[in-house]
Amino acid sequence: MLPRTRREFLADVGRGMLVAGVGSATAIDLGLATARAADESSEPLAFGTLEPLVRLMQDAAPESLLPQLVARLKAGTELRDLVAAAALANARTFGGEDYIGFHTMMALSPALAMSRELPSAERPLPVLKVLYRNSRRIQEHGGHDSEVLHLVPSDGRGAGAPADGAALLEAVHRKDRDGAEQTFAQIAKNGAEQAFNELLIAVQDNSEVHRIVMPYRAWDLLDIVGKEHAHTLLRQSVRYCVQSESEQYSTSCKGGRDVLPRLFDQYKLLSKPLGRRQADDNWVSSLADTIFGSTPDQAAEAAAAALAEGFAPEVVGEAMCLAANQLVLRDTGRPAEQARLPEKPVGSIHGDSIGVHACDSANAWRNMARVSNPRNTLACLILGSYQVARDRLQRLGDFLNWQPYPTAEHREHVRGMTPAELLAEADAAIRDNDQSRTCAAIERYSQEVAATPTAGSGPSEHGARPVFDLLLKYAISEDGALHAEKYYRTVADEFAMTRPAFRWRQLLALTRVTASSYGRPAPGLTEAIGLLQS
Repeated sequence: MLPRTRREFLADVGRGMLVAGVGSATAIDLGLATARAADESSEPLAFGTLEPLVRLMQDAAPESLLPQLVARLKAGTELRDLVAAAALANARTFGGEDYIGFHTMMALSPALAMSRELPSAERPLPVLKVLYRNSRRIQEHGGHDSEVLHLVPSDGRGAGAPADGAALLEAVHRKDRDGAEQTFAQIAKNGAEQAFNELLIAVQDNSEVHRIVMPYRAWDLLDIVGKEHAHTLLRQSVRYCVQSESEQYSTSCKGGRDVLPRLFDQYKLLSKPLGRRQADDNWVSSLADTIFGSTPDQAAEAAAAALAEGFAPEVVGEAMCLAANQLVLRDTGRPAEQARLPEKPVGSIHGDSIGVHACDSANAWRNMARVSNPRNTLACLILGSYQVARDRLQRLGDFLNWQPYPTAEHREHVRGMTPAELLAEADAAIRDNDQSRTCAAIERYSQEVAATPTAGSGPSEHGARPVFDLLLKYAISEDGALHAEKYYRTVADEFAMTRPAFRWRQLLALTRVTASSYGRPAPGLTEAIGLLQS
């Protein structure tokens, strides 16, 4: 190898300075940097103007990080910039391969959305709660010195081979992480939208909750972080797909692998435009019941048949999410053999419960269907319906015979009459971990405030804002076993998208989960409150 000339050396220095200024993801797109793989000898990722804040998120212990972040907020730093830096620090540190790490990434966008529902003085709280969790896990992982994402190498392997979703899936099946990374880096050069759609081909191969929710939450973060970082955020899902392909537990989730091509062919779905046919309440309720009560194959076929008949994807997605909602409302709680951790006791339904996982997955499928290409829209709704039915059969639950909350017996214990009394009763029941009375009180509250629906679909238009305010308080104050922020956002989202006849079911489910999770305060929150008040 010939030695570099002075001109070549100075050119490399200049290129390096430019890459540091614009960020490595943008540099790859501009052809200023070569995509490199995630091995110890490869070049580090850099994030341009956000880099100092990203490094702070990686280097500072949580106790020292919070004072610095609050000081920055008081000096004018935007809350969304803290979330963007935390997302990039999380991705660079964990690469989608650490359980607590990727759950924290998935909580960032929901936490920022929660902040918008709060008075201005309290808005940083849900974000600071998640940033504390993020920093603590990064430090446990080894901080900046243990980051796993680097630039992806272009070593010539696969030159001339197609870079698309099929090639990405093939690399996943081979458990070839480097090959999958290189393929996805090539795909990502064509923009965020194509990267997302091609990634979904691999994601859809295995309907496991984290495999589904992770790419949606990463996509949701792009409005905060910027699409120039799409490759960094979405490649976490590439690595997760490869990792989960290697784990024995994932084999139970692969039943949908053969369902999709069969239904595409049977109903000739790929040769038809997406339908626009609307549905009445009875039709949506009937499809939801079919998805909930069927085998996974039958549920997938019910969704495919509805799409083939020209029903709009939105109404099929609504039915799918209502079916998942039943898994929260009907859950009898963790039995003793599944309550192995003190934060998830017998009878609890928060955290990684069947229902919470199912609802977060269905919401992710529904939202990915809304932003992807027609092929993926169909696939998301068919596989999402498959997954809801499969989730009903998990952990030997008898959901078809269990009754949804609140039952007639639960309603007998409610004493409040006015909306104010019922809210106070629900608040007290949450503090008693009384899921049934909380749910019954909020159901009666919904009946008291029932009115002719307006053109709006938000909480205020349907008298639900005071209930959301009550539940938001606890979604922030309680730890939630990694799921509080995501599930609150899932319910808020579904409430807004669901028709008036059914939307309160989503809120009743959140009341149960809130009562279940109470009593386990979130680490770092007391410090954050004190810093904001000082």
